[in-house]
Amino acid sequence: MTRVAAIDCGTNSIRLLIADVAADGASLTDVVRLMKVVRLGQGVDRTGQFAPEALARTLDATAEYAALCREHQVEAIRFVATSATRDASNRDEFVAGVHARLGVVPEVVSGEEEAALSFRGAVSVVAEDLVPPYLVVDLGGGSTEMVLGENAPAGAHSMDVGCVRMTERHLQADPPTEAQVAAAVADVHAALDAAMKDVPLAQTRTLVGLAGSITTVTAKALDLGEYDREAINGARLSVDEALEACDALLHATRAEREAMPFMHPGRVDVIGAGALVWREVIRRVQAEVRAAGGELEEVVTSEHDILDGIAFSAVSRA
Repeated sequence: MTRVAAIDCGTNSIRLLIADVAADGASLTDVVRLMKVVRLGQGVDRTGQFAPEALARTLDATAEYAALCREHQVEAIRFVATSATRDASNRDEFVAGVHARLGVVPEVVSGEEEAALSFRGAVSVVAEDLVPPYLVVDLGGGSTEMVLGENAPAGAHSMDVGCVRMTERHLQADPPTEAQVAAAVADVHAALDAAMKDVPLAQTRTLVGLAGSITTVTAKALDLGEYDREAINGARLSVDEALEACDALLHATRAEREAMPFMHPGRVDVIGAGALVWREVIRRVQAEVRAAGGELEEVVTSEHDILDGIAFSAVSRA
């Protein structure tokens, strides 16, 4: 076993996984798995830079994670930053702040590498009865990665649509208006049109969804009394069940979302947009598979994602 730390810093949250990775690199065992909503991408879509308060929240969380890495004596750390950091003009301030607290330089990865890491994490635990090719969809705060493959990515694309970006750009009313929803849908459709040039959605045999928006939609579909990672991981929903949960979250008021027992407080204001993006992805994949003579009957949710992929990749740095 090699003990590593993986940190995924996205637009909405920063997450830590300290894990022991098997010598053959095929599996890992959690030691610590944490998530904090810091909203690093607050306003980045509009201003093109990190807000000082968002940067401060993120660096405070990084310092906490650094202490945990020291406590658990990790052998290697990989810190990956994604959509918001790719877009921010003052990212050098962020990079310097992380290095000062953690001792490693954060890597601002491309959308394509982000997709590959998500795919690696998701397929590491995929059930044996699921049929490839798998379409893995990682729906984040600023972007959504789509990658199709079996043992490795065969096609990948990063779309600049995510729960924070779509909320800030379109879904500002409570609940969102029909016009706002229509504008957001148009953005997602345009992004999907572009994605299809790189990812042949019609070849999908199993659709796997990752990250907080999708796991929250799954919690809603399962009508959970609290957020239960074990119940959500590997859950299989019919397409109709998944779409119904998406619609319910999209059209709920913020007060109604806040009262849902499985809802993380940091997702209350952005889950409607996340549900909208996931709904449109499911609809498009279903339509493309059907047009090719197949049928998409279910949607699979995984709690294993880019964070696991980062941990696997960190072993070589130990």
